[in-house]
Amino acid sequence: MITIYFILGLLAAFIGALPLGASNIIVINTTLKHDAKQALKIAFAAGLAEVILSFYALHCNTIVQSFIEKNQWLQIIIVLILLCIGAYLFFKKQKEKNSKKKKIIQSKYLTGFLSGILNPPVLVYWLVAIGYINDSMYMLSLQSSIAILFLFFIGVYLGKVLTLYLYSKFSLVIKNKVQNITLVVNKVTGVLLIIIAMINTAKIYFI
Repeated sequence: MITIYFILGLLAAFIGALPLGASNIIVINTTLKHDAKQALKIAFAAGLAEVILSFYALHCNTIVQSFIEKNQWLQIIIVLILLCIGAYLFFKKQKEKNSKKKKIIQSKYLTGFLSGILNPPVLVYWLVAIGYINDSMYMLSLQSSIAILFLFFIGVYLGKVLTLYLYSKFSLVIKNKVQNITLVVNKVTGVLLIIIAMINTAKIYFI
């Protein structure tokens, strides 16, 4: 019966990762500009970040939510980072040379982890999701058995990785049908990151 916690973690992570966010965009961009193997490195690292955020939300559900509400500068910093990256990609003229390719590939794990962990909206989502789980018949806390926690967090990890993998597969369909897409990808990625930043700004000041 405790396997239900694996399903809960899997579904919660899958639903939370479906909306187009920073990790999703980076996976799409990496798949199109490099290959699915490099995108999976990002997905694996982003899955670890998702587990950390869900664990943190479980550890201090109400405290974290209150901290974020009282310290909006955290969200503002993330918004500024997204805007800078988005503007850089949008106005970037051409792809960097092969001499830097190895360095870029080696940083995929770090890129995936940072894109996952530096994401206040995801932390807020997990606060809400865990609160919803605890309001149902399934109680989840750090006092739960090790087996329950293990199954839940394995579900979270696989749910995040699975969603990003599906985004990568979808990107391959696009890649096989479109030629010379690098410049377009940069501009689209930049616009999407700017849109995400604007949405987060709206959440900060109007929600």
